[in-house]
Amino acid sequence: MFVQLSSKQPFSPSLEPEPQFAIMIESDRELSAMVQALWDNDTNRLKPGKDYRISLQGKAGDVMSVNDDQDGAGSPLFTYVDENIFQKETFLAFISLLDNYESDTGEPEIVTPEEEAENHKFLDSMLETSTMKIVHKYLVEKRLSPEDLKGFKEQLYRIWFELYTRRGSSRPDSSGFEHVFVGETRGGRTVIGFHNWIQLYLQEKLGHIDYKGYSVNANSPQPDENKHILALQFSWKNGFKPKGSIFIGVSPEFEFALYTLCFLTSPNERVKVSFSLYEVEIVCHHYNQKHIGTTYPVLLKYQAV
Repeated sequence: MFVQLSSKQPFSPSLEPEPQFAIMIESDRELSAMVQALWDNDTNRLKPGKDYRISLQGKAGDVMSVNDDQDGAGSPLFTYVDENIFQKETFLAFISLLDNYESDTGEPEIVTPEEEAENHKFLDSMLETSTMKIVHKYLVEKRLSPEDLKGFKEQLYRIWFELYTRRGSSRPDSSGFEHVFVGETRGGRTVIGFHNWIQLYLQEKLGHIDYKGYSVNANSPQPDENKHILALQFSWKNGFKPKGSIFIGVSPEFEFALYTLCFLTSPNERVKVSFSLYEVEIVCHHYNQKHIGTTYPVLLKYQAV
């Protein structure tokens, strides 16, 4: 027997909220230990400066326009990525899903048998990783997930791949996976979701991304090209993302395990965790109690080594 935690009202994303500097509570400490275990077992994580390099350039402007004249970056974000890593099983399975969606909300999604098979192949690859095995064991202990793999995989499919209807649409047009990892546009002009570095790199390589600089405010630390979390501004095709936040260089299995963990354990929709060099708030909004609406990291500060 496992129980699904209830959620708040359905979420409709717009601008990402600023970080909330709450005191870490005991449940957050327990989750921090879990996230540290995921981090330690992320054997496919890329090394900054070796496996990839980024160029932060300048701070993004405040004008919310695709063609604004306050672009803080004249060059792409990524200057180098060792694409050999993309031949690993989990990366291949992840990348195969990125072209399966209509980006504009309001356009109904049609899932073909081939795409459904790719979804299942991706989940199978996730379930074979150390990170997902760690999360599954923990969720079973907390009675939040079924112990058998078939039941757990069905739960994951519902959370991430089951279609639902976002604001302004009459038919199912979105999923947790599409929103978080692929990205969507609203009205063709506003980018929502899109919190994955692999998709960002591949779209930038195709010329669809215009990186406009890093994002900082009075409370956030300065970005670092050798760290794994970045807040940034960019345009995608004809849409604009005034502020987004992503992990960089981590594996698909790390993010998938982390966000699944936070979705099922955190009814407050925000959880503060500390791991490695980072103190981070994981924002995870539920949609209709069953699905992920959005989820992403917000860097609060760097921790002393």
